[in-house]
Amino acid sequence: MNTDSKHILAGMSVPLIDPELLSEIITTAADISLLVASDGRVASVAVNPHHRSFGHLDHWVGRPVRDFLTSESFAKLDSRLATMGRPGARTVAIELNHIDEGAWEFPVRYSMHRVAPDNSVLMLGRDLRQLAEMQQQLVMAQIALERDYETQREMDTRYRVLMEATRDAIVLVAMTNGRISDLNAAAALLLGGSRQDLIGAAIAQEFEGRRRGEFLESLTNIAAADAASPVELQARRSQRRLRVLPILFRAAGERLLMCRLEASDETAPASDETTENLQRLYHEGVDSIVFLDTDGLITGVNDAFLKLTDSSNVNAVRGRSLADFLARGSVDLRVILDNARRSRQLRMYATKVTTAFDGQVAVEISATFLDDKPKPAFVMVIRDASRAELLRRPGLNTSEDGMRSVMELVGSSTLKDIVGETTDVVEKMCIQTAVELTRNNRVAAAEMLGLSRQSLYVKLRKFGLLSKDED
Repeated sequence: MNTDSKHILAGMSVPLIDPELLSEIITTAADISLLVASDGRVASVAVNPHHRSFGHLDHWVGRPVRDFLTSESFAKLDSRLATMGRPGARTVAIELNHIDEGAWEFPVRYSMHRVAPDNSVLMLGRDLRQLAEMQQQLVMAQIALERDYETQREMDTRYRVLMEATRDAIVLVAMTNGRISDLNAAAALLLGGSRQDLIGAAIAQEFEGRRRGEFLESLTNIAAADAASPVELQARRSQRRLRVLPILFRAAGERLLMCRLEASDETAPASDETTENLQRLYHEGVDSIVFLDTDGLITGVNDAFLKLTDSSNVNAVRGRSLADFLARGSVDLRVILDNARRSRQLRMYATKVTTAFDGQVAVEISATFLDDKPKPAFVMVIRDASRAELLRRPGLNTSEDGMRSVMELVGSSTLKDIVGETTDVVEKMCIQTAVELTRNNRVAAAEMLGLSRQSLYVKLRKFGLLSKDED
């Protein structure tokens, strides 16, 4: 503390204590000591020499103490100063948050005492940063526990849904006791019991003529083999012949055996490599694949189409017309189906797909008509073309002759005439595009442009787009 503050502290009514000793006692009794004058300015500041984490705070002297407090601490300080002037008021500690030039913040618990007739206040503070850090660590630990709990619940839900949705019969066996720890409904059906009855049962007892130790050792040896082959057994409850293929793994330090069960009396459908690859392409491919009947109603889609349209599941789209997902609705669908039906294939038809939340995505559609089946069908491959559209779109591809004629009007015609000429250029481009997209199907082109068939012919004649035979 500076010399002036020592004289101020020496004026306290503490008998038989030397001022120098009193100053040392106050400095070492608290982590930080402030003497605040009646006008709210810091008259003196002292930091415990054994607690140097505050650094040098001499620049606080002579400045309002509010300059070094956060805004939420103002009300607490004013309330405590007001109660100190009341008769019989007790000394109650308050917690204030200091901030030093906006660079760093630290909480301090103060006991406040009036020490002079001029209402000066001595504030003896204890640093709460370690306590605050500990509280913060506890909060973070609690948040981490909650997050881990939610993750565990999510993983449990995924596991349970996967177990019940898969067609494979799965049984999990604990190697420590040879008992079934879990199984799905398909496995319970093959074994001939309910899931509740089978959980906790010894796996060896569910098959005829098997003892626990011998059975577990046999399954372990099969699982450890390089080319594991299933073992054929007879279920005791259902009396069905089953093939058991074991897989050994470790989870959380516990060894588990996953047994996949297959019925021996059921023959699996023959499948070559090409068929399997096509199935995987359908389910895992990035391009949307849609099957339609002859009326344009959706009979099947893959996951890529659900992602493209933001649909929740297959049931939400099955049975609906594909026109519900096309920007131009039935016009687009009619053009696609008519062209695919006529030539059996349609390539790279550009349009936009409408999502479930009214968004639009630029796409390119290829269609194939399968008419050699008892029930003819259309297959659509829909590819997201939004990135390609952005790359090739600095602007519209206008015809050079039209743009040149418009540019020649500048300076020789009014703005109204120039706008009229520009409108004709754009209108001609739109009509040409519609005719090309519909492959010269005038009815479909008129619907696409929102015109009557007669109006379309008038505009075709106006822009010289009719052949001599039609004119």
